Amino acid sequence: MTITAPVVGQEARVELAIGGMTCASCAARIEKKLNRLDGVTATVNYATEKAQVSYGDGIEVADLIATVIKTGYTAEEPPPAEPEPAAADSPEAAPEAPAEHDPLRHRMLVSLVLSLPVVVLAMVPSLQFDNWQWLSLTLAAPVVVWGGTPFHKAAWTNARHGAATMDTLVSLGTLAALGWSLWALFFGDAGMPGMQHGFDITVTRASGSSSIYLEAAAGVTTFILIGRYLEAKSKRRAGAALRALMELGAKDVAVLRGGQEVRIPVRELAVGDRFVVRPGEKIATDGTVVEGSSAVDASMLTGESVPVDVTAGDTVAGATVNTAGRIVVEATRVGTDTQLSRMARLVEDAQNGKAEVQRLADRVSGVFVPIVLLIAVGTLLVWWLTTNDVTAAFTAAVAVLIIACPCALGLATPTALMVGTGRGAQLGILIKGPEVLESTRRVDTVVLDKTGTVTTGRMRLHQIIPAPRTGEDELLRLAGAVEHASEHPIARAIADGAAERTGPLPVLEGFGSVPGLGVQGVVDGHAVLVGRDALLRQWSIDLPEELASAKAAAEAAGRTAVAVAWGGHARGILTVADAVKETSAEAVAQLRALGLTPVLLTGDNRRVAETVAREVGIDEVIADVLPEDKVDVVKRLQDEGRTVAMVGDGVNDAAALATADLGLAMGTGTDAAIEAGDLTLVRGDLRVAADAIRLARRTLATIKGNLFWAFGYNVAALPLAAAGLLNPMIAGAAMAFSSVFVVSNSLRLRTFTASTVSTKSP
Repeated sequence: MTITAPVVGQEARVELAIGGMTCASCAARIEKKLNRLDGVTATVNYATEKAQVSYGDGIEVADLIATVIKTGYTAEEPPPAEPEPAAADSPEAAPEAPAEHDPLRHRMLVSLVLSLPVVVLAMVPSLQFDNWQWLSLTLAAPVVVWGGTPFHKAAWTNARHGAATMDTLVSLGTLAALGWSLWALFFGDAGMPGMQHGFDITVTRASGSSSIYLEAAAGVTTFILIGRYLEAKSKRRAGAALRALMELGAKDVAVLRGGQEVRIPVRELAVGDRFVVRPGEKIATDGTVVEGSSAVDASMLTGESVPVDVTAGDTVAGATVNTAGRIVVEATRVGTDTQLSRMARLVEDAQNGKAEVQRLADRVSGVFVPIVLLIAVGTLLVWWLTTNDVTAAFTAAVAVLIIACPCALGLATPTALMVGTGRGAQLGILIKGPEVLESTRRVDTVVLDKTGTVTTGRMRLHQIIPAPRTGEDELLRLAGAVEHASEHPIARAIADGAAERTGPLPVLEGFGSVPGLGVQGVVDGHAVLVGRDALLRQWSIDLPEELASAKAAAEAAGRTAVAVAWGGHARGILTVADAVKETSAEAVAQLRALGLTPVLLTGDNRRVAETVAREVGIDEVIADVLPEDKVDVVKRLQDEGRTVAMVGDGVNDAAALATADLGLAMGTGTDAAIEAGDLTLVRGDLRVAADAIRLARRTLATIKGNLFWAFGYNVAALPLAAAGLLNPMIAGAAMAFSSVFVVSNSLRLRTFTASTVSTKSP
């Protein structure tokens, strides 16, 4: 990462790594503090734990870091940028740390193992043996103190800065329950042998000294740890899109030095170097072809389904694949200036600039937490002053804290997400996290990338048009035999179609390739030509009017037409096209039924795009776009007031997927697209996109229902607890019941049925 130094009249930008955030309100607090500085504009992303800051004259990076530290969090100055980092050596390409070494996961698992016996013993009186309460204390104390350390630290940090969050309630509630239990065990009657712990709904104000609440303290801590772990697990994937992008590049390259090929790492490549690219190899960097000719597969960058023929003088981009002949390329851009690196920056900017959707629980916590604290303090004072009974006063105050302790709130999102994502995985749908669900409710426009999403992304033989007195099978058999010797994707489509229809192809003799025009060879004694019109004209062969008309009609429909000739005459036309998936039209209809307006977006020409759009039932088409244009198109639609979902599968879609309000990545595509998307469709069936949106919307509705009932139980019971009508044990039982309800409600997502289940797949 780099810092751009400010000059007079201009702003500099810096990216800071922020540590210590535990909820979205933390990000809002840091952002607010930074934006109070003169000349500073900051955006803090809780999901990626980064701050994008623009600052002007008089502000240093050290000032920004100091402000974050004063707010109670940590910030790191980015390391100086290396001149030309290798893809494999870049920090973004480093593998993620294994989950087994995650301290939060370790804390969660230990707490879960220790708290389970505590909860079971407290809730099942028949299992309570003599002195069982001391075993519960032995197991619960480490959970509350050690397992809850992140909450206690966060609560203390927030308290020092005059703030309160959900961590404050978790810390106060669990410590109060533990503290009361310790008092009751050591100074009350709860430590007596034979003490039984039951659910007594009868209100007895003096019962506080004989009641312990270890199961509430340990259970709340464990449940919240589970939620935090699931959240942290999804946040670790924040930089995966960049890693996937950079790993596309070649790792080494064969450079020409003194007429000899010398293989060196890509990072040592310099502008002006000439390097060799053989068939099947990736082109190392952006450059110009200086020798040879070939067909280059640039679909991962441009979206073009047909490989582009290149010869001397043509430009090529790094990370594209040479599919045919040997070429020599002169490097024109290296390192961070390449098209691939620019796309990586696009993805990073899109992810960091994406609007943060705060969780509902965090949004209300700013009001809920202070109110609960005031009620608890007020309850303690009122009871103490009116009854002069410290035990009763503290019992009522602890009941207020425990009934309001956000156990169910902590479960509301992760349990619904766990069940929803589990069901989705069975149906080929991967939901990355709760923060993407809100967008599924608001989206009204779905942008569909053509290649690999609506279409198969593979060229297939489409039509056989023979000349008079020429049979279709003969035309296909001879043309297929010649094309079988070529590595060009169009040639492979014709050869595969011929073999499928006519069986084994005849033996080819004297094969030759004419760069940019086609191929030729001898089959069954015939000198066969397959390629462009210009190839036939070199042999003084013209297309008759009927074949020329058929060729023009095919090209007008967006298909690629190939002429075939032998014996001095044109024998027919073969057309190939990127075939539309059989389920795409049905998928478009399902997306419309969800209230979405489909838009077809592609790097192909308009004729091809409109042909595909008509076939699947899409009215709005945006064609002839480059990767940068795709991002601009999504932004333009958003500027028109639309909420945009994007479905794509290629690297060229990654930045647009990250920019869209909702990104749906086809799992049959590249890792970059998959990691940049919010939802991943494992199968290449576009109908799964509609299922994914339906499942995500239902999961969001379940989360909202969970949060509503979790608050409902707590808020309804708060007046009862404050009035002394609930002792802490009943409060703990009510809290546990709310958690059971939330889990049960989430389990209903297991009944979700995809539309593709009852529909015959291709």
